Amino acid sequence: MKIVPALLSEKFEDFAVRLKQAESFADYVQVDIMDGLFVPTKSFPPGELNRIETSLPFEIHMMVDDPITCLNQVRNRRLKRAIFHFESKAAFPDFLDAAKKRGVEPGMAINPRTEFCDFEKAAEQIPALTFLTVEPGRYGSPFRPEVLKKISETRAAFPDKVISVDGGVSLDNLQDFLEIGVDYVCIGSRIFLKGRPEENYRMFVARLSELEALAARSRKA
Repeated sequence: MKIVPALLSEKFEDFAVRLKQAESFADYVQVDIMDGLFVPTKSFPPGELNRIETSLPFEIHMMVDDPITCLNQVRNRRLKRAIFHFESKAAFPDFLDAAKKRGVEPGMAINPRTEFCDFEKAAEQIPALTFLTVEPGRYGSPFRPEVLKKISETRAAFPDKVISVDGGVSLDNLQDFLEIGVDYVCIGSRIFLKGRPEENYRMFVARLSELEALAARSRKA
């Protein structure tokens, strides 16, 4: 499993600061884009990402009603994956076509209240799935533990999908995600809002290494 810093900012200036911080310790980040409609919070315009120069590859998590238009506004060469919400107004075949034309990997995010039976058919066609374990759109929203069961159900149905978790990840529940087969967790507020971001990130990496070592010893026993 991998730790991925999540950058959620209403102002581009705040985003640029956090991105610069992440460049010193991470090798991949998630950038959250919000339109103020799909979620109540609005971020800086997605086209602003075109003027950043960064060494980091990144994915965009589009909490927007119209993810295809949003994707088409982002032309940064470091963009690797574009994640739209199942609950958005976009038809997923159209989004897949748009991502293919752009040469980026498509991903689909699923809100906490959306049931497995609702998104199962769409998930069959998409290589990467992101599960929101909080209500989307704000740093620090409360964790929804019931999502763990949905992730387990999805992993059993789709053993080869890339599965990530966004929101509510802490040192205390990191083991839960490791045990159910999550590939990476996106962490925002617990890295960037208190203390030093690099130290916070290193704490998560150290905790993950400890848990992976324990799991390896358990398998050998």
